[in-house]
This record gives sequence, structure tokens and C-alpha cells, in this order.
Amino acid sequence: MVTISPLAIATTVHVPVPLYTSIPVGRMTDDAGESYAIVLGLSKDVIEQLREKSVDTSDEALQKNTSDFERFGKEGAYEEWYTKERTPFVLLSKDSSLAALAWFGPKAIGRKSLRHLSGEELKEEYKQDEKEWHTIVYRSYNPFRGRRLMTPFVQFALDTYRSFYPDAKIWAGISLDNAASIALAHKLGFKEDKAYTDVAKNWTAMILN
Repeated sequence: MVTISPLAIATTVHVPVPLYTSIPVGRMTDDAGESYAIVLGLSKDVIEQLREKSVDTSDEALQKNTSDFERFGKEGAYEEWYTKERTPFVLLSKDSSLAALAWFGPKAIGRKSLRHLSGEELKEEYKQDEKEWHTIVYRSYNPFRGRRLMTPFVQFALDTYRSFYPDAKIWAGISLDNAASIALAHKLGFKEDKAYTDVAKNWTAMILN
């Protein structure tokens, strides 16, 4: 059984935390008794691991289902991405290897599918306060896939993030081909919103109820 022990977060902590800041927020133990740290924010060492994993072309699932090669692959790409008010959490093994990543941040729902909205729906879309909607994205990395770490890790990260933004509405944009990601979203309580599904782009939005 996977267990998580939360760590106290200082009341002075706000998100996003400063660039390169990393704050331990929990400890996880997996079914085999292996221990992991759940950390808010990425240190420079972990950012370099993220860059290396993002450009690993042998990881076919990651390359097929994400844009991380472009998002994190170049020198300085993470720093540029971080300016978008993103709040990342990482799961690190006992030897500080990157096992999983989850991030959050303000982003209006359904932007990718605007061209499919009616004129009246577009009016409502543009009235949206971007701060009302926040996106969630998650990744699992080899050799840690299949160890049943993602559901408890992402749930913990989600709960921690919502403690900072209790009124935020959370949504995930997921490739329709990414069955594992969709299944995880369902486990977390997300449901597909057909109004934002873009079959032509093989993409759907899932909303946390």
C-alpha cells in the first residue's frame, strides 16, 4: 500500500515559489517499501533531469503524448516556461532521481478549441477570468512507471495546490489517445467536457467536479 506523510508548509510560503526554490512537502512510501520525497518547486539539478528526460527519444510514450521536447528540451526553456505562473511538484526517489512531475497554473479552459465554439459561446468564453480556471498536467518517468505512484502523488499535489487556491476550478487538457492519462484523471475525479473536445486535434478537456 502506498502511503504519504504530509510535511508542514510554512505560512510564509506562496505559490509559485521563486525560481529554483524547492520545498519538501511530503514523504511517500510505495508498495515495496521504497521511499520518495514530494517537493514543491524544482532545483537546478532536477530541472536538468527534466530536460534530459524531455529529450529522451527512446521514451516513445512521452514523445507521442506531450510537447515536452519543445517545452523543456532547450537550455533556458524551463525558466521561460516558469514565467507563466506555473507551480510544479516533483516526486523524487531516495537517490533524488525524478520519478514524476505534476504542475498547475492559471489557464482559461478550452482555449485549444475556441474555433469550435458558437458566436454566443465565444462571448461567454472571452468573459472568463483566467484566474478562475487552473490547469493540471502530470508526467511519469521510467523506470518508475507501473509502480502505482501517480494517483497518490498527483492527488497529494492537487490537494496541496488547492490549499493555496481554494476557489480555483481545475481542468486538464489530454490527448484522446492517452488512455493512461485519461484513466488517471477519472481516478482523480475529472470528467470529460464534450463542449471542449476537439476530435480533429485529438484532444479533450476534463474538469474536476
